[in-house]
Amino acid sequence: MANAIKVGVGGWTFEPWRGVFYPEGLVQKRELEYAASKLTSIEINGTYYSTFKPDSWRKWRDETPADFVFSVKASRYCTNRKILSEGGESFDKFLSQGLTELGDKLGPINWQFMGTKKFDAEDFEGFLKLLRIEMDGTRLRHAVEVRHPSFDCDQFRDLVAKYNVAIVYAEDDEEPTWPRIDAPTADFTYARLMSSRADEPTGMTSSELDTVADRCRTWAKHGDVFAYFIAGAKVKNPAAAQGLIRKLG
Repeated sequence: MANAIKVGVGGWTFEPWRGVFYPEGLVQKRELEYAASKLTSIEINGTYYSTFKPDSWRKWRDETPADFVFSVKASRYCTNRKILSEGGESFDKFLSQGLTELGDKLGPINWQFMGTKKFDAEDFEGFLKLLRIEMDGTRLRHAVEVRHPSFDCDQFRDLVAKYNVAIVYAEDDEEPTWPRIDAPTADFTYARLMSSRADEPTGMTSSELDTVADRCRTWAKHGDVFAYFIAGAKVKNPAAAQGLIRKLG
């Protein structure tokens, strides 16, 4: 298949993974290297709360295989604001911290919004206009994760498609009010799968993983796919991601 399907989890530092996903005795400074040997992508979510120095981004780049990809969660200071279109300074600060040091390993940026944020077409287009598509010679791809039902409309889908921005397909059984929008609005797909369960060795049953794999293959007909097992039974997410990678062959 010409388009890539990258599969992973959110972050790589999580104490309960030690001795479960990470081998006993593995030193913490080698956890990213190990995770990248078993997965094909990771969503960096520490960036939601803080910024990192360029040296950190270079270190992450150098500790991972050539075909590994990082997605990046945008800062909450960019998305948790009343008027999105006035956030240009925050956007510049977030984007200039060193993301482009990843080079070809930089995947999409996930701009996640709170469940209380409602769709305002004029303001949201102002936000979309602020999203840079290139920086330091590196392409920037953007996805928006919306959680209010007001976004589940054709006007929103058409608007983000105009700017080649993906709508994050967020699947969370514990949040039934969140919209599950599966629409090809960009030349890639971004999915956050939050339904892993503690009672399943691989987080999801083999049949459930088959269903996810089929959906990923369908998405891949339109472009690259970035799928992450997030939240749910977090301790099981690396196993779920590895299970999906096996299903995809």
